[in-house]
Amino acid sequence: MTLAVIPPQSGTAFILRKHKRLTVIDPEGQQVSDLVAFNADDTSEWLSSGRSLDYASKFLLTTGDVLYSNRSSPMLVIDDDQVGRHDFLLAPCSKEMFARLYGHTEPHRGCFGNLAAALEPFGIVPDAIPTAFNVFMNVQVDGAAGTLSVEPPLSKAGDATTFVAQMDLIVGLTACSAGQSNNFRFKPIHYRID
Repeated sequence: MTLAVIPPQSGTAFILRKHKRLTVIDPEGQQVSDLVAFNADDTSEWLSSGRSLDYASKFLLTTGDVLYSNRSSPMLVIDDDQVGRHDFLLAPCSKEMFARLYGHTEPHRGCFGNLAAALEPFGIVPDAIPTAFNVFMNVQVDGAAGTLSVEPPLSKAGDATTFVAQMDLIVGLTACSAGQSNNFRFKPIHYRID
């Protein structure tokens, strides 16, 4: 398949069949992509940060790690990871997040709004959108203080992460809208299914 393009500060959703490979590519470098997934046959089963981190016994997931559903079923396996730093702790950015954290309303709807719009045709309501696997997002944890900080992504132009579907999925994918997550420059995300 040829490359598909997600324009800056937007999102898309699509079906990813079992055993198909989804490659998420950062074409320009330092751009985050929020990824959510739902069982295509029963959308009340969704990608779970809590289950995935629990079973991996770590919060930095990379090549060989499994992303699990809320029902403990494997949904995606990280098959190839050229960056090795992603986030599975923070929720998709939203208008409410911009107002609460930065004291202002952004002129865009954020990843949450973009995911909600893209997933609506699949019958998925906004309240069903879980914490995303934030591809390329660089969240640092201060172990002593227990605080989180969002730093510029480590991804360089052309870096990619490939996932293999373990069931038929509905996938939502964005080119993240949060300035801090993307070193304050909004860029596209590319993806490929094969």
